[in-house]
Amino acid sequence: MLETKDLTIRFGGHVAVNSVSCAFAPGTLTAIVGPNGAGKTTYFNLISGQLKASAGTVSLDGQSLSNLSPSARTHAGLGRAFQLTNLFPNLTVLENVRLAVQATRTGAHRRGMNLWSIWSDHTALTVRADELLEQVKLKEKEYSTVASLPHGDQRKLEVALLMALEPKVFMFDEPTAGMNAAEVPVILDLIRSLKADPSKTILLVEHKMDVVRELADRIIVLHNGQLVADGEPAEVIASPIVQEAYLGMAKEAAA
Repeated sequence: MLETKDLTIRFGGHVAVNSVSCAFAPGTLTAIVGPNGAGKTTYFNLISGQLKASAGTVSLDGQSLSNLSPSARTHAGLGRAFQLTNLFPNLTVLENVRLAVQATRTGAHRRGMNLWSIWSDHTALTVRADELLEQVKLKEKEYSTVASLPHGDQRKLEVALLMALEPKVFMFDEPTAGMNAAEVPVILDLIRSLKADPSKTILLVEHKMDVVRELADRIIVLHNGQLVADGEPAEVIASPIVQEAYLGMAKEAAA
């Protein structure tokens, strides 16, 4: 169980996230929505450790993460994909994924064993990396440098890196941003497959409400850094405050 209690951050006199308390259970996908500037990505940054909270706590399965670095939180089970890709542009697609797989495993690549052991271990890492590239439909581009990939393929690669880390919690910040209509289904299918695992928790920041309706088990709404709605998708989307303030539906209906 991922949990935030009274999570808050202030920038001078501005409170960007204001005492947000939420628990996210395994086996659920929660969409975090709200207008631009609502605090959605800032809330993600507080959970994953890119920002240090002014007050409040973050915990996972009862373990406090509040004083841990982003990398330590990753080792504890948090996996974060960013709005902007976070890849090694001069390495190949395969090398990027293999490094992510390697980071989670012990083996000869860490211990300096004999050459046969190192080769065998390297082969196992490559096999796993190839499996992940098949899942994200990038196997045919495994020897391409990341810098040569179009934006949509870079987003798919970033999801492969996240899957390689095998986290307990997957955090997606607008995973389909910048993709064309043909590229989006691959990412959505990957998220669906992750959602099918009852041991995984998924958080999704997404502006496309058709994606939210299709994937989310729950929606929380942030506005001016505060939690203003929390519930099942149909209930939250139908609420007057969300329709008027966040989706613009109430005004359109009245026009």
